Amino acid sequence: MARELNFDGLVGPTHHHAGISPGNLASLSHAGEAGNPRAAALQGLAKMRLLSGLGVGQAVLPPGPRPDLGLLRRVGFTGDDTTILARARRDAPALLSAAFSASAMWAANAASVAPSSDTADGRVHLVPANLVSMLHRSLEAAPTTRALRRIFADPRHHEVHEPLPATELLSDEGAANHTRLATATGVVHLFGWGRARDVTVRPSVHPARQAREASAAVARLLGLRDGLALLRQQSPRGIDRGAFHSDVLAVGNDGFLMLHEDAFLEPTALLAELGARLGDGFAFVMAREGELGLDEAVRSYAFNSQVVTLPSGAMAVVAPREAEQSAESRRFLERVVAEENPIEALYYADVNDSMRNGGGPACLRLRVRLSEPEERALGGRVLFDAALDQALRECVERRYRDRLTTDDLVDPVFVDECRTALDELTTILGLGSVYDFQRSATETP
Repeated sequence: MARELNFDGLVGPTHHHAGISPGNLASLSHAGEAGNPRAAALQGLAKMRLLSGLGVGQAVLPPGPRPDLGLLRRVGFTGDDTTILARARRDAPALLSAAFSASAMWAANAASVAPSSDTADGRVHLVPANLVSMLHRSLEAAPTTRALRRIFADPRHHEVHEPLPATELLSDEGAANHTRLATATGVVHLFGWGRARDVTVRPSVHPARQAREASAAVARLLGLRDGLALLRQQSPRGIDRGAFHSDVLAVGNDGFLMLHEDAFLEPTALLAELGARLGDGFAFVMAREGELGLDEAVRSYAFNSQVVTLPSGAMAVVAPREAEQSAESRRFLERVVAEENPIEALYYADVNDSMRNGGGPACLRLRVRLSEPEERALGGRVLFDAALDQALRECVERRYRDRLTTDDLVDPVFVDECRTALDELTTILGLGSVYDFQRSATETP
């Protein structure tokens, strides 16, 4: 027996709105506004509580180690912390924001995952994403790998690989471009990619982040059994309109896929191939432009919903509140529930502070399917329950600010506040010293 756990990234205390993510329309449109790290973290915990209450497996990943003042030192800023922060704010504000970015909260970008049922050696495999397309996200690769190795710590059951080499050719965005579909007939790992060296049909406005070569390499590292990987190009039109990851316009679960017609190139051919591989157990719902316009789909993040299997075997959609407030998106989601398919329930979650930086419910979680022995072998105290929820909420309410602007980032007191919060959170999660500032000089990285 196995169940899927949603490992949600806990929002960190440096969550702010800097607009440093080209192609992410929400991030760009809210640049310069004050952020609310406390509200963002509490909203994330409320979503975890909702999923856990529905009987869905839920777990927690720690925030990223921010601020990363080492970045500022590596690009030539010298002196004590106060001096470095002030000079970076004056001379390179985008680098300052990158050093404080809380983007590790979007755990869908943490890694790509294959369950033991799909791998040649019968173990769970995780490949942390290198995220080289964006500076602030590339900083996550090493600490994410370290944290995942603390959690997926038993080599009998788990293997956490190194991220792909940090090069444009192998630009990897993790599970945000990877969906596992499974029926009684078969299994397909659908990898969306946005660019490749030999492809001429490409976006012209916004950057395509995922490289086809990276998707192929990740499929190999995951050790997938022969014939399970399917690589398909994202729609350049979708990317140019703000769908920087495939999970902005498509979400799948078991034998069900919900997508916009501009999620992938040649969607009809893709659906036919999935039907051939997965058999009669495969079902899908696709929105056409006339029903749900591409711009509105991206704005509301209707397809960045979570689709989860409930204990009854039925499925539910957990959509962002913005999709409920959009007449087009709400009608589409209500159609999904009304039609003959596995979806039987629709819930809405308020993750507005995440949405303002371009991350909906699906962005906040990494899906990992584990058998009972594999789950028992997890390290730390990361499985979500009422006691963990309370401890994390109390820490957030005590340690996080309720207002944060880019001007606040130069405050050295804030740096100490962040480190205190992170130290307390990793203690609550039982992960030990996973951040550089916690580790002694004699420890091996």
